Amino acid sequence: MSYLFTNLQLIPGRYARADPETGCGILPVSLACGSLTHRMRLLRGLLLTLLIGLPASGCAIARSPQPPVVIQAPVRHVLPNGVRVIIQEFGSSEVVAVQLWVRAGGRDEAALELGLAHYLEHMLFKGTTTRSRGFVDRDVEGVGGRMNAGTSFDYTFYHAVLPAPRAIATIEMLADISVNSILDETELELEKKVVLEEMRLSEDSPQRHLVRQLYGVVFGSHPYGRPVLGTADLIQKLTRDTLLAFYRRHYVPESFALVVVGPVNPTETLRAAERTLGRLPRSGFHRLPGSAPASLTPKIVDDPRPGALSYLGMGWLGPRLDHADTPAVDLLVSILGQSRSSRLPQSLRERLALVNSVSSDYAALEAGGVIMVTAQLEAANLARAEAEILRVVQRLREQGVTDAELRRAITRAEAEHAFRSETAEGRARLLGHAETVWRLAEELAYIDRVRSVTSEQVRLAARRYLDPERYGRLAFVPPAR
Repeated sequence: MSYLFTNLQLIPGRYARADPETGCGILPVSLACGSLTHRMRLLRGLLLTLLIGLPASGCAIARSPQPPVVIQAPVRHVLPNGVRVIIQEFGSSEVVAVQLWVRAGGRDEAALELGLAHYLEHMLFKGTTTRSRGFVDRDVEGVGGRMNAGTSFDYTFYHAVLPAPRAIATIEMLADISVNSILDETELELEKKVVLEEMRLSEDSPQRHLVRQLYGVVFGSHPYGRPVLGTADLIQKLTRDTLLAFYRRHYVPESFALVVVGPVNPTETLRAAERTLGRLPRSGFHRLPGSAPASLTPKIVDDPRPGALSYLGMGWLGPRLDHADTPAVDLLVSILGQSRSSRLPQSLRERLALVNSVSSDYAALEAGGVIMVTAQLEAANLARAEAEILRVVQRLREQGVTDAELRRAITRAEAEHAFRSETAEGRARLLGHAETVWRLAEELAYIDRVRSVTSEQVRLAARRYLDPERYGRLAFVPPAR
């Protein structure tokens, strides 16, 4: 599954799991957004190539054996007011990751509130009752750290990476912005230009825009079918009172999870959480559970779009994040189209030359999921490519996968898990996501569940979720000349 930030909405299935669309916080979209899964594929490929090549080179330097690094298990605390705190000592890191996760995202918005969760994320960097505008430059970047945020359908999160001695100060800062942001009227009006530009940039990327629109085709009127960024009309009309009401309703202790990973003292870290977030009064707020998406109504949409190439998206409803089928669907999607040797690239690109690129993905959300196949191709090949994708899917439904394919997919999932866990920031993100929309214990056990999946379970998952007669299809096609 993938972490798709602002269209990440990545990322985040699991090995595509997470979100398809996430607002990018204080960084420009071009820098902070995109498919994290794609970036990690490139990084993994480079690192695996280097690792494979090292033993064969004659330049190895003899080193004395190093003792194995002992990684402490994360420890979870629940403060009396409902704030959840997760701390993991990670001594091999020289920096600390501090993150605040909030159970408030796009699915929590009413019809006239679309985009508020994302807009609020922007505004929390504009100053509090005790911190003037520019505090991120002074308190984070000024000491060599970085900070950003993201908004998804199911959550919003604020994440910082800094030198380890700044952990306590960063907890204090996150606690401050979580309830004391002033939401200045002038700043609110100025930020409208930034968010509207973010919308425009999102639409300028055909691949990113295709995925966002495909969510609407698959999920229909469900909240997952709506844009996390909102609509231009609603953003232009947004008032401080409306945003403040959303802030006061959702940014409460019961919605918060603080995650700290790095070379920290767990006792001191917990005390800092207790004297900041722990002092907030309970609100009594109970978030409504996410409703399950309705059954998919097959739909075919052709959308004229300027450009020389066409873009094809096909989507099916998949299992929600905590479903027993999630590990099998992760592997199914990997076998279908997440590497050059996967079935779809081999058939449509290498053998038939119908597409420039093709891939598959699975986003498992809190209340539902979506399985997608996307391709870039010549407009003349649209019908043949769609038919071939369905033939590949049908063969998998009928004949299943080979043992070799299953082993490669499991190895790929293990490698992705290892790369996502190698940094304090990556570990904190996995832990925070699990605590917010899943369960921490399930996240810690997930890779073992992936290893236990059988070939027959993958075939049954294909039969259960990839119905060749029930899918949504969206194509961007160049206008007729």
